[in-house]
Amino acid sequence: MSSRHGAHELTGNLEGLKPSDLKAIERIYRRQIPPEDILSDELATYLCGLSRSIERQIGLLCNRRGEIEHVFVGDSSKLMLPDFGRLRAGHGRFRGLRLVHTHLRNEPLSRDDLVDLALLRLDLVSAIGVGGDGRPADMYVAHLRPAREGDTTPWEILPHTPFYRRTLDAAALVDALEDEFLRVSPRTRKAEGKERALLVVVEILKRKSGAAAVATEGRVAELRELCATAGVEVVGVVHQRRQDPDPRYLIGKGKLEDTLIRAMQLDANLLIFDPELSAGQAQSVSDFTDLKVIDRSMLILDIFAQRARSRDGKLQVELAQLRYTLPRLQEKNTMMSRLTGGIGGRGPGETKLEINRRRAHERIHRLEEEIERYAAQRQGRRKQRTNRGLPIVAIVGYTNAGKSTLLNVLTRSDVLAEDKLFATLDPTTRRLRLPKEREIIIADTVGFIRDLPPDLARAFRATLEELDEADLLLHVVDAADPEYENHIDAVDRILHDLELGETPRVLVWNKLDRVSPAHAEVLTSRAGSVGISALDRNTLQPLQETIEAHLFARFRVQVKEGAEANDALPS
Repeated sequence: MSSRHGAHELTGNLEGLKPSDLKAIERIYRRQIPPEDILSDELATYLCGLSRSIERQIGLLCNRRGEIEHVFVGDSSKLMLPDFGRLRAGHGRFRGLRLVHTHLRNEPLSRDDLVDLALLRLDLVSAIGVGGDGRPADMYVAHLRPAREGDTTPWEILPHTPFYRRTLDAAALVDALEDEFLRVSPRTRKAEGKERALLVVVEILKRKSGAAAVATEGRVAELRELCATAGVEVVGVVHQRRQDPDPRYLIGKGKLEDTLIRAMQLDANLLIFDPELSAGQAQSVSDFTDLKVIDRSMLILDIFAQRARSRDGKLQVELAQLRYTLPRLQEKNTMMSRLTGGIGGRGPGETKLEINRRRAHERIHRLEEEIERYAAQRQGRRKQRTNRGLPIVAIVGYTNAGKSTLLNVLTRSDVLAEDKLFATLDPTTRRLRLPKEREIIIADTVGFIRDLPPDLARAFRATLEELDEADLLLHVVDAADPEYENHIDAVDRILHDLELGETPRVLVWNKLDRVSPAHAEVLTSRAGSVGISALDRNTLQPLQETIEAHLFARFRVQVKEGAEANDALPS
C-alpha cells in the first residue's frame, strides 16, 4: 500500500493509520542527516517516538548527501522495502543508499536486514532500538565486506552501542570499504565483459525412479563443460537436494536468498539452473534478482546458436529457440534478455509483448516451411546415394565422445573436432574405403546429451534423418568418462525415441589410451563392442574389420557394380 503526501510517497503497511500519523511520518522527508552520521539525535528521537506511538517499525533510505529518498512503514517485527529499481551498483561500489529503521524491542539486526544489505548492495544497514520510554536505545550496524577465505557471509556486524554514545563516521567507513572492494575484486584481475556464472544444481529425489540417475558430480562436470563451450566462466556451484521442486523458485525462497548472496560474494553476473526452470519459476526468480537467469536448456540453445554453420542448422536453432522462449515471454523478464533482447514494456494499443508473441508464431510457421524444403533436398540426396548402392554407416554417441575425430582419422578429412561439447551440429558425410576395397558412406551426426530440450530434439530430428537410412550405427563412447554408463543409457533412449532401436549397432569404446589396460579389457569384452583410440590410426583396423563383417559378411548389403567414387558427398 502507498500514500502520497505532497511531493513524497509513503509505502508499506499504512492500513489503519490515522491521517495525523501519516502526516507525521511524511514529515520525515523534510529532515536532513549529516553525511558522516547514521542518524541525527533529533531525527532518531522523532523516529523512535513515532514508531512507539503507532507500534510499527519505520524505515528510511538515505543517500550520501544526507537526503531521505524513501520512507516506509512495517509491522511490529519487520519491514517491506519499497521497489526502488534493480539497477546494479557500479562495479566495486555500493548503491549509495543506507537503510535505517526502528526496532520496537531493541533487538539486533534480523536476517532480513542482512539479506537486504547484501542483495541490494546497500552502503550499510542500521537498526535503532526503541526504549521503553520511546527514546533511542541501542544502535546496531552492519556493512558488506570483501570475500575472505572461509567466509560464509558477506557482511560484518559491528558491536552495538548506545545510540547517544555512537562514534561511527559512516561516510568514511563507506569510502574505505569501496576502496577495499576495488583492490580485491576478482574482476580487477580478469577481462571485463566475460560472463561469470554461479551454477545452481538441484537434485530432485522423486525423479530418481526409473532410469539411472546421473550423479550430481557428473551433472556439475557436464554443466561446467557446457559453460566452457559457451565461453562462460564458472565461479562457483550451489547444490541442493529436494524431495520435490519448489513450485515458485525451484530451490525455495531461503535457498534462493543464500544463492544470491553467494553470487554477490563471487562477483557472479549470471545464474545457471539445472534442471530446467518452468516458465513461472523463471519469471519468479528473475523478479527476485537483477542478475541474468538462465537454465541448462537455454545454455544448450545458446551453444547451438553460436556453433551452427549451415543455413539449415541455423534455421533449426532459431526454431528451437522460438519454441522454447514463446511460453516464457514476459515483460521485464531478465531471463529472456539473452535471447529476446528488449522484449517487454507497453506501447500504444497492442503491447509489445503481444506483438512479439504474434510475430513469434508467424516466424515459427515460416521456419517450419523452410526447414521442410531443406528436408526434401536431403531426402533427394539420400535417394541418390541409395541408388548408387553404397551402404551407410552413421556415427552416433554422447557429445564430445570423439565422433568427429574418428570420422577425420578414418577418412582423412578435416571436419571440425574440438574438445568441446557440440563441436559438430551439422551432419557430415564422407566416403570410406574399407580394407577389402569395399566402399561405404560414413556419416557424422550431432552429439546426444541427457535431458535434451524437447524443442531442440524435435527441431534437430530432421538433421538426424541420416540415421533413418543407416545400415549400421557406430555408438562411440568415451571410455575415460566416469559417467559413460549414463551416457550409453541416454543415447539408447534417444535412439529408441527416434525408432532406431532395431538398427544394427556396434559399441565403440574410444579413448582407451586414457584407462588402465585391465579396465580396457573389461570394457571390450562386452558383446558387440570394439576398442579404439581415435587419435591413433593403428588402433582402427579391428573397427574397420568389424564394420566390414556387419555389412558384407552376411550379405546384409548388396553393393552395385561400378558405383562412382567420390572423396566426399554433400550432407
